[in-house]
Amino acid sequence: MTESRRLLQHFLAALAYRTQKALRGAPDGFGEFSAGDNLRTPFELVWHMTGVIGYARTMMHGGTFTPPRLPTFADEIERFHATLQALRDDFGSTALTATISDEQFLQGPLSDAMTHAGQLAMLRRMAGSPVASENFIFAHVDADNVSAAQAEPAAPDSWWRPDLPPGPPGKRPSPDAGDS
Repeated sequence: MTESRRLLQHFLAALAYRTQKALRGAPDGFGEFSAGDNLRTPFELVWHMTGVIGYARTMMHGGTFTPPRLPTFADEIERFHATLQALRDDFGSTALTATISDEQFLQGPLSDAMTHAGQLAMLRRMAGSPVASENFIFAHVDADNVSAAQAEPAAPDSWWRPDLPPGPPGKRPSPDAGDS
């Protein structure tokens, strides 16, 4: 397997990690949370993410991928991870030839899906259940694991509190330092 394919597999694992971080501990009913008219709910976002990853697979298998809506949010999350696994396996196969470059996979469908993982985290805050911040550099992302069973944060930000607004970018001082 090429180094770029290994990197794409790692990107899929990072996508699984960030998606689960946004979904883990979400309140009941989060899947149907609406931030406004004509905006996707979390359920619809994960459904769309499944479609985007399935579309990426068509670049190796041909055809089309139009997944029907599943009955529950939990079902859709399970299908999303199964679709991630299928694409991860595709990237590991030397028998498949893609119709686009690895760079195009990254700049197109994979980046699109990662954007939506961030939207899920934003919707959590809007739904009154913000996701704790962490330093993702130290996250335990395993390229072999694109399942829903992702590691807990390795380096959560100790200063984070759900009742505080998000702060500016950069390293934040500890609350005990007296200068916040």
